[in-house]
Amino acid sequence: MVRNNDSRLYVNSNNDLMLEEFDNLEDNKQIDIGDMDLENTLIGKRRREHNEEEEWTTITRNPKEQKYAKPLQHSTHTGFGRNKGQITDVFLQTTCVWHGMQEDIFVIWICIKIVMVSYAAYKIYVDLVVVPDMPKIDVEEWWTNTDKKTQDTSIRRYKPLFTDVLQEQLRLKFNLYRSNLIKKKSINESWTYGTNSIALGQIFAHWQYKYILRHRVTFLNQFDHFKTNIQGLDIHFVHVKPKVEMNVKVIPLLLLHGWPSTFRDFYEMIPVLTTPQEGYDFVFEVVIPSLPGFIYSQAPTRPGMGPMQIAIIMSNLMKRLGFNAYYVHGSDFGHVIGSHMATYFDKQVLGLHTSFPLNFSKLSTWTWILGGLWPSLVGQGLEHKMYPVKDKIDFVLEEFGFMLLQGTKPDTIGIALSDSPVGLLSYYIDRYMIFTNPESKYTEEGGITTYFDMTSLIDNVMLYYSTNSVTTSLRLFRESFNSTVEKTMTQIPTPVPTWALRTKNELFHQPDFVLKWKYPNLVGTTNLDFGGHFVALEKPKEVAFDLFLSVKKFREF
Repeated sequence: MVRNNDSRLYVNSNNDLMLEEFDNLEDNKQIDIGDMDLENTLIGKRRREHNEEEEWTTITRNPKEQKYAKPLQHSTHTGFGRNKGQITDVFLQTTCVWHGMQEDIFVIWICIKIVMVSYAAYKIYVDLVVVPDMPKIDVEEWWTNTDKKTQDTSIRRYKPLFTDVLQEQLRLKFNLYRSNLIKKKSINESWTYGTNSIALGQIFAHWQYKYILRHRVTFLNQFDHFKTNIQGLDIHFVHVKPKVEMNVKVIPLLLLHGWPSTFRDFYEMIPVLTTPQEGYDFVFEVVIPSLPGFIYSQAPTRPGMGPMQIAIIMSNLMKRLGFNAYYVHGSDFGHVIGSHMATYFDKQVLGLHTSFPLNFSKLSTWTWILGGLWPSLVGQGLEHKMYPVKDKIDFVLEEFGFMLLQGTKPDTIGIALSDSPVGLLSYYIDRYMIFTNPESKYTEEGGITTYFDMTSLIDNVMLYYSTNSVTTSLRLFRESFNSTVEKTMTQIPTPVPTWALRTKNELFHQPDFVLKWKYPNLVGTTNLDFGGHFVALEKPKEVAFDLFLSVKKFREF
């Protein structure tokens, strides 16, 4: 039997199953369709429970239709309200309506969840995979309060100097430190609590008695220094031209340092780079700038100068020097700046060589984390340097507290370090120690004299201290961490041919396929079984020869 919207089944007082058809609520006719046993029906159950007389009761097959049924009619009442049968019927109707509403709410909740999950998946896809548009940046942005009309665009010679006044300052502070040295001994014979007092005392003694300022001034001035004004800032740089025969091609090379390095890190590389090497028909004309706010380069007078803005200044510097095409090498912050130059100025940069090969995108980070489930699949031979993930995270938590401080309150730590040359020495050599070989922190000496010459380390400390550029150099961390431009640039592939130099003890390692997401034209990689983060100062010849090899490959690419 098919029931339409204008009919309903009911049971009368004689237990007859009836079909009621009606045209309106007042006029209807009833058709007897037979007798049936109601003992197993809802009505039978209710009659057994309540033993009530009923005129008729509505039966519906779909609980959701109950709310459209005709109101029940009863012949008897008790008191001022309905009898128990009426109350039960109303309760059953209300329960059916509530169950129907629950089903509707559940469906709506599922739909909302699907929409939310889909949107989250889309955002993750965009954040990890989609390549954003190149940011629009003012390549002539002015960074000081001076008038542009008064800018001096000439290239001026410059000579680094350590004055007699500086020498006297150091003598007085050294005497103060020496008188308190016995009170500051480390509680164990290692660097696990930071700089070891015994090792620091040895370097301090070398600085006080064997580091002769006039000799270091002569050393620094063995190469030509210059300054020129770029976008309002006086930018310092070392410029070395090779002396070669006519049949040897001279190739311009920009070397970019990081923190706490300086142009001094590249000094031992310069003679190798500017001298013809067997198997190569070219040499390099070397340009080594000090980054804005570092050493002899002027710092900006307003916020906003991050690696991308420095990349623009470096590009304009090379144009000022007459180079429209050149190669770039970078380490630490120099890698980030060089990478931005190769991405944004890909027509000028002919090739990028990096000793800090990293893809900073979120996709690469998640790949590393998930790769912990199957290290050999992701690591591709580097898994022993990349995993376990927990060990790497523990290393970052223990050794990168300096980055959090410098990335949030650079002036606070900068002022403290600027006041104390020994404090600055302690802070810097701790970074050189741990980033060269983390295992050195379990020794008393810390590997400082094993990997570096103490004089070269003190050179860098003296350059920061004598120029009072500690604070301004640390601000680069804050500008990097709070820049949307930096986040965008990490997502944009670099089309320029690239070469990666990996050292054994570099802070982080990534396999070639991850590097190629950022550097699709990764021409080659060099994997050293020695060296750390400051490889240019630690192993200058190896870096110089790798530069020759990479540029040769770039020219063949």
